[in-house]
Amino acid sequence: MQTLTPECVARMRLLSQGLTDPWPGPVEAARSLVCTQGQDYPGSTVSLALRSGTAAGTGRSAGRHGAGTTAAVRQAYDAGLIVRSWPMRGTLFVVASEDLAWILDLTAPRMLTSTDRRRVELGLDTATLAAAESTAVRELSGAGHTRAALLEAWTREGLPVQDGRGYHLIFFLALIGVLCFGPTEGNGQRIVLVEEWIGRHGPSTSTPAARTRDQGVRELLLRYLRSHGPATLEDFCWWSKLGKTEARAALREIRGEAPDQLEGADVGGREHWMAAGLPDRYADRARATAAPLLLPGFDEIVLGYQDRSAVLTKAEEARVVPGGNGVFKGTVLHRGHAVGTWKRSTRKGRPVEVEPFGTLPAPVETAMPRLSAGLPG
Repeated sequence: MQTLTPECVARMRLLSQGLTDPWPGPVEAARSLVCTQGQDYPGSTVSLALRSGTAAGTGRSAGRHGAGTTAAVRQAYDAGLIVRSWPMRGTLFVVASEDLAWILDLTAPRMLTSTDRRRVELGLDTATLAAAESTAVRELSGAGHTRAALLEAWTREGLPVQDGRGYHLIFFLALIGVLCFGPTEGNGQRIVLVEEWIGRHGPSTSTPAARTRDQGVRELLLRYLRSHGPATLEDFCWWSKLGKTEARAALREIRGEAPDQLEGADVGGREHWMAAGLPDRYADRARATAAPLLLPGFDEIVLGYQDRSAVLTKAEEARVVPGGNGVFKGTVLHRGHAVGTWKRSTRKGRPVEVEPFGTLPAPVETAMPRLSAGLPG
């Protein structure tokens, strides 16, 4: 088993996640990443755009900035090819529409169990949940509704939506596969019925054969490691909230049945896994992975791993998530590691403002005008 440094891990992940060599479009990006952090809708739209397509007017691959446009991501939502829902961790993710059902089959039971007590505390009993589902099915049929309109419909029916109850009703119905966030509406999305929306607008290909749970875990693990590697089994279990026992069994089966799919590496005494051939790709594309990047908050490069030490020290992470409040700032990356945070500026002639963790590396300073001008839009 080869040995890798943390810097190599960070830079190789840029390749795995399509930030150096993007996928043809947002649907391919979402499908390859399996589940893409989608808690912040504008930020996740930029994240997918950065991993999609070619630089406008150049015809060349551009995993830096200007790779794709957020308009292409919105078109994918409107075509029913990607959706947002809660497939894992009680957090919104973007998924290819054909992947939502089988991932929920794996993950929803545990999430439903873990949130049952909270629903009881909020007074969302079985009768209330059933009434909310009935109303949602009636109101969302066809074009769907905005979140506000759905909450208003529940209120008219006498169902409680105050103090977070509306959120928990939407969350519950998403977990049981009734609804999801689909087509765009202004700066957000309409909530639609999964059966209608994905069935009517989703891929025209035949429905994939049903998976057993073991097959589903293998598929999720394999696709995670190929799109997020080098990563550990612990990273996958944290990311998916699946148990270590079945994850270890899935890894053994993948290694036994398809040993050419993955390869391992030792990083500081910890076993990491990645797509076979990634080290060779990195050898060819190492220079490209050194290029500076501006990533939005809540990006998979930061949030896709339990152990974030390859991209952030603990002190740096505290500055990306100040106060541990769960709100992630955008990061400035150089050679795969975060060197500061950034935000869009309101000052004329200065598109972004950067807060460096120390002295900003000269290549980042030089690249900032290009990076700022090339933010997907």
